[in-house]
Amino acid sequence: MSALSGLDPDAAEPERTSGVPDPTAPLTATGNLRRRLAVSRVLEIAAVAAAVLAVGVFFFVVYAVAERGLGAISFHFLTSDPNLVDVGAGGIAPAIVGSAIIVALATAIAMPLGVLIALFLIEYAGNSTGRVVRLVLDLMNGLPTVVVAFMVYGLIVLGTKTESGYAASIALAIIMLPLIARSSHQVLLLVPGSLREAADALGVSRWRTVVGVILPSALGGIVTATILAAARAAGESAPLIILDSLVIGEVVHINPLHGLAAMPLTVFNYLETGTPAAVSQAWGTALVLMALILAANVGARVFLARNRSRLGL
Repeated sequence: MSALSGLDPDAAEPERTSGVPDPTAPLTATGNLRRRLAVSRVLEIAAVAAAVLAVGVFFFVVYAVAERGLGAISFHFLTSDPNLVDVGAGGIAPAIVGSAIIVALATAIAMPLGVLIALFLIEYAGNSTGRVVRLVLDLMNGLPTVVVAFMVYGLIVLGTKTESGYAASIALAIIMLPLIARSSHQVLLLVPGSLREAADALGVSRWRTVVGVILPSALGGIVTATILAAARAAGESAPLIILDSLVIGEVVHINPLHGLAAMPLTVFNYLETGTPAAVSQAWGTALVLMALILAANVGARVFLARNRSRLGL
């Protein structure tokens, strides 16, 4: 008691509050703050370097393909049929038309299904069901294209005993489906909820709200997602090699029930030939394919930007 009675409570108070920082005092950099700033700076430099590297690789690929393929590009090359005797004197018109038909048919299959899946996730699916559907879409997006091609080969080509353009279109549609569905789902999430509430207040049925209000509001994003998915599918070679390679594209064909020439197939076949003229034709075909894919991607971005500006987003 004597020791405790000798303590001065007022003298102990400064020790208990001396560790509290003064909010009016100027900030000073501690070792922890300097370390975090250094780590942040290193990560920023690494991120910028990675972005520059990605852009550099892209321009290197474009330059390499353009340098080797530009000499083969001409109006005759784009509009004439292949010459099996003199490869260098032929063109790739059947391959351009065949690629357009295959991708267009795949888009016609994948786009309605992808939009319907996105609408189901937004308007009708519960939490658990939505998680399952999104998981399945992500798994489909991660499937190797050669696996999809072999599946379609077993289901269609072995049954019909014929390789065809529509078999390749079905494989490309399976590849495009998760891309369109997931992108459309994200676009539909951006539609303001006030539009649905206004339609409900007016007594509009759900399907009329979807068709007349929600889809028109998200149309620009859905079209952009479809164009990007089609551009990705246009460059796929594995499904075409497995499902549509037994065709000699001497002339233009438009019947997808039979084999159709395609630009990825043309590049593969010319490189397999190995002659200088065939290799030059392969580089020219690759340049045309790359230019079309780049144009589709840029056009999709421009269309999306104009649609956003029109909607005031």
